[in-house]
Amino acid sequence: MSLEPSALPLPRFDCGVALLRAWRPDDLDSLVANASHADVSRGLRDRFPYPYTGDDGRAWLARAVDESDRAWAIEIDGAAVGGVSLHPGSDVHRYSAELGYWLGRRYWGRGIMTAILGIFSETAMTAFRLHRLYATVYANNPASARVLEKAGFEREGVQKSAVVKRGELLDLVVYARTRTDLSS
Repeated sequence: MSLEPSALPLPRFDCGVALLRAWRPDDLDSLVANASHADVSRGLRDRFPYPYTGDDGRAWLARAVDESDRAWAIEIDGAAVGGVSLHPGSDVHRYSAELGYWLGRRYWGRGIMTAILGIFSETAMTAFRLHRLYATVYANNPASARVLEKAGFEREGVQKSAVVKRGELLDLVVYARTRTDLSS
């Protein structure tokens, strides 16, 4: 499955509390400012570095501008303060995608990500004809689990001792939104 850039109403997709839009090269300063927080990095894969430097931001933006069909900036008050991405499956998983997301630390606790994921997930599933949209959360990140649950994802299970993050062996909790009708 390939995700088509025109499938979502980009470049500006209003989620009520924020906009989703394509990443732009001029997002560098706000990207680095919001990404370079230990608490943000703690819940993400190691490929999201901490500290997050200008070089990291430039490398990401070079890729994200080319992947505007799979990675969107979260814009609040004109600044890119986080991101949402889709990672499509292939072969028999071609109607599934993994959801990735992060938000700058100063915006946590306001319901922003819950609102974004609730609207984005339903829209993405329809636009890309997905039957399964899933996300994983480290077991030591209950706030992210609550975000997914409030956004309509169901907890499917736990992968025991699945990841090592910052020297800690962690379980991985799997959440998904699914559709069972193959015709939609």
